[in-house]
Amino acid sequence: MCYVKIAWSEIFAHSLPEGHRFPMAKYDLLPEQLLYEGTITYDNLFAPEPLQEQFILDTHDADYWHRLKNLQLTSSEIRKTGFPLSEELVNREVVIMNGTLQAALFALQFGVGMNIAGGTHHAFTDRGEGFCLLNDIAIAANYLLKYKSINSILVVDLDVHQGNGTAQIFTDEPRVFTFSMHGGHNYPFHKEKSDLDIPLAEGTDDKTYLSLLKHHLPRLFDQHEPEFVFFQSGVDVLATDKLGKLGMSIAGCKERDRIVLELCHRNNLPVAISMGGGYSKQIAHIVEAHANTFRLAQQVYF
Repeated sequence: MCYVKIAWSEIFAHSLPEGHRFPMAKYDLLPEQLLYEGTITYDNLFAPEPLQEQFILDTHDADYWHRLKNLQLTSSEIRKTGFPLSEELVNREVVIMNGTLQAALFALQFGVGMNIAGGTHHAFTDRGEGFCLLNDIAIAANYLLKYKSINSILVVDLDVHQGNGTAQIFTDEPRVFTFSMHGGHNYPFHKEKSDLDIPLAEGTDDKTYLSLLKHHLPRLFDQHEPEFVFFQSGVDVLATDKLGKLGMSIAGCKERDRIVLELCHRNNLPVAISMGGGYSKQIAHIVEAHANTFRLAQQVYF
């Protein structure tokens, strides 16, 4: 039997100070929901090992990585990441990085691979920002370029916040095309230049969003003929999101994912999916929107 392989580890749900706005609980609640409803079984899940340092250094600046690993970031650098720095946090990040890398390798084998965490697109070559310390999509993409003879990659970043770190990392890499649809007046307030940026007005609804996606994404597939796709499927596009400022419904977010996955499947393109952000007040909304991505991957590919 073929089935979607999903990276998950107990350390994904990292302990944070009380009242912290990042919803770490989703990393336990999401697999619980998928298992409970029968969308997946334990056979779908794999626990990644920590990523080897050499693959981190293929993407990230050595000085930054060594200062991060040794807990030597400045207070300003730590504040920009949004997380209190600790050995446990760094270990978590390194496991998440390998989760996406292994998901990419499973995608080469089965068509799709997924990470319950990841989508850390605000991490730059030499710094972290916005709940992102290392960039899982960039690390996995560079691995495919260097070790798997992949020569054309499309990053489809549909988180509500621009994938600024990913854009910076691949500025001078023509083999990776970065596409970001995001809130035009939202974090990060200084945007990097993706290969294609689609800034969205506040309150953008399902109809407008999906129309834009249907217009742009097939053209990118046709024009750039990617051999592999990374999909950042953040659910902070929801109208209920505290940080998002868009107007999408859970059904609209699900249709967004369907468009991406069916295009990849129709074009025989392997896709690795990272979950990205989601900050709705009710965590049930976050979990349901994320769960739809996994349900669709199972339906479309298997």
